[in-house]
Amino acid sequence: MRVALPRGDLRSPVDAHLRGVDFVVEGYGSGARTYRFEVERREGVEVRVFSDEDIPIQVAIGNYDLGIASRQWVDDLLVKHRLDSVVPLRQIDVPSEPLVAAGQPGRTLAEIAASGIVRVATEVPNLASHFLLHARVPDYRLYEVWAQAEAWPPLDAELAVAPRSAVEKEGLEVYGTVHHGGVWLIANREALSTRDLSAALEPLLRIPLAREQGGLVQPEALTGVQRAQPRAVAERESFRLAVPDGHAQRHTVAALADAGIAFDGYEEGRAVRTPTSDMPGIEVKVMRPQDMPRAVALGYFDLALTGRDWLRAFTATFPAAPVVELCDLKRSNYRLGAVITEDLAVDSIEEAIAYWRRNDPEFPIRVASEYVALADEYARSRHLGKYRVIPISGASEGFVPEDAEILVEGTETGATLKANRLRMIDVIMESTNCAIGAAVRPSGRRGELRDNFVRRLAAGAGA
Repeated sequence: MRVALPRGDLRSPVDAHLRGVDFVVEGYGSGARTYRFEVERREGVEVRVFSDEDIPIQVAIGNYDLGIASRQWVDDLLVKHRLDSVVPLRQIDVPSEPLVAAGQPGRTLAEIAASGIVRVATEVPNLASHFLLHARVPDYRLYEVWAQAEAWPPLDAELAVAPRSAVEKEGLEVYGTVHHGGVWLIANREALSTRDLSAALEPLLRIPLAREQGGLVQPEALTGVQRAQPRAVAERESFRLAVPDGHAQRHTVAALADAGIAFDGYEEGRAVRTPTSDMPGIEVKVMRPQDMPRAVALGYFDLALTGRDWLRAFTATFPAAPVVELCDLKRSNYRLGAVITEDLAVDSIEEAIAYWRRNDPEFPIRVASEYVALADEYARSRHLGKYRVIPISGASEGFVPEDAEILVEGTETGATLKANRLRMIDVIMESTNCAIGAAVRPSGRRGELRDNFVRRLAAGAGA
């Protein structure tokens, strides 16, 4: 029996409940980097730790019999795939946060819906679409982002669907609740109906129930809102630049410094949402590097500093997207490639494929990756034959070999792969951070500023 448990903020309260029902997973609650655990005194029960959002998919495809996950990720799967094999069993007593639709203060959802195309940034596109359809918003565009949807309004989207605390921290106004939240015990339908899961299911069903009911919200439909006529949009005059947060921030601050560029509020260890520049007409915004290629392709930014891997992943999904690399910043160098278990005695991906299919020519090779389109492109280019790409959101090193044959992943030193008995057998690309922009250079002062920034960044990288 295989049970999927969440990492992150849910780990501690879930671990406390597990101990309370004598389902002891020693090391899970401590935050250990180990991904696989045995359950004390429950022979034949194994636990694997995932990012919260990956658990419903793992249960749905049958890799895991049972799981505990936030209901928002379960419902984001079920509202699109209604016949999926995930069975929500019960809501457990773990605090969670609602998802809300929010935007610029002083406006209402009805006003925004009546004003024209509503741009909506979200990590949960299916839940967002469910809310917008039932609220009768007549014309909208969904922007699926990796994280921090609350950073997009008001300039780059009219709405964000995100956790309430996140939108309130950004100073946005809440227009309605999309999902009440909740943490649930879930099961794979086939496993539940055909296997004896009592060794794991019996104690898990004794976890205390939640005091408040979570789940999907049916919003009240807007009345009297008509589709607005298209209207001309004035060309943007300001020059907009996107810089990354997180791991890439340190490298980017250094690259800017080498180019003689600094922004107040964007230093190593500190980043406000909108740093300021001493150059007039320059707007700077901090956002996730994964979302920058889309934002540039949509025309929201003239220049963005991101990773070459994220540009490649985006263009693999949207080959005609009008976004290109402008210069290599030559920092944060790492390899992106196909990773397999260290225990497989092969020298090439072709030998690995032959090994996996030695007993079954139709064996479906599982490829797990955050870079879904890139993983799909790789599988086709290497003629994997029958394969399945499994989208994941983190804790990736634990997928191979039990839950996937191949992991498409990046590594800087290889130390993490080695620690998890993995090795890169095939390199897809060498990635660094880079400056990207629209395929067509902006006209006027924006084009001149882009040329100047790229020239200075390239000179700094060369030095």
